[in-house]
Amino acid sequence: MFKNPRLRLGVALWLAGMAGVAAISFAVIPLLLLSAPEQVPAGLAIAASLLQSGALLALAVWVGVALSKPLGLGSPVFEAFVLGRNCTDPLRRQLLPALLVGLLVAALLVYLNGAAPPEIQSLGTQFQIPLVAKVLYGGITEEILMRWGLMTLLIWLPWRFLQQRSGPPLTAFIVFGIVTAALLFAAGHLPAVVAMGGGLSAPVVAYVMLGNTLPGILFGVLYWRLSLEAAMLAHATAHLVSVAVLQSAFNT
Repeated sequence: MFKNPRLRLGVALWLAGMAGVAAISFAVIPLLLLSAPEQVPAGLAIAASLLQSGALLALAVWVGVALSKPLGLGSPVFEAFVLGRNCTDPLRRQLLPALLVGLLVAALLVYLNGAAPPEIQSLGTQFQIPLVAKVLYGGITEEILMRWGLMTLLIWLPWRFLQQRSGPPLTAFIVFGIVTAALLFAAGHLPAVVAMGGGLSAPVVAYVMLGNTLPGILFGVLYWRLSLEAAMLAHATAHLVSVAVLQSAFNT
């Protein structure tokens, strides 16, 4: 349908990300509407969420497609897919480190779950988000937004205007992009806490920031050193394993 490989890559990434947007919208918005002060049709709210998130996702996809390659960043599995090439070779090289990071993040999430403030524990009981929505949105959509889009832009800006596009980006610029994107990734979860009816006490803010910044840094390193798909796989693995462990502990 699209002859331009970069356009095909962008469409493929956008469609993959929209799967997560749809999953989280259909899972979360009906729950949020239960406590809304005014009645809003669920279909209208979901449609608005899909449009808004779809536009933001398209912007992130465009940034990554336009700016990632000169920085040495990439999405080799999606690129191979849209070009009709073998996807397993680039995926195989990333599998082990991505799984190891995913397990490390899962262990962190399980540990932090035991230290969660009472407000967070209460919200977790009230808002049971399906695992498939967590995996699709966290593992695919968030990585496209925060790594492919935001982190790429944060590295490109100093590389373009301070380094004048001379050679590969300095490590300092890469670290800046990784850490800043991770901090913004964590801060982006705070409005969700408020939307679910929670308060932003100091323990809640510290918990949310710590529990999302550290994983965000690890996912950013994977994106830098390996690929976008490695970050996606690690993020999805972290959700799968942490939920499995916590459910197993709850049932025993």
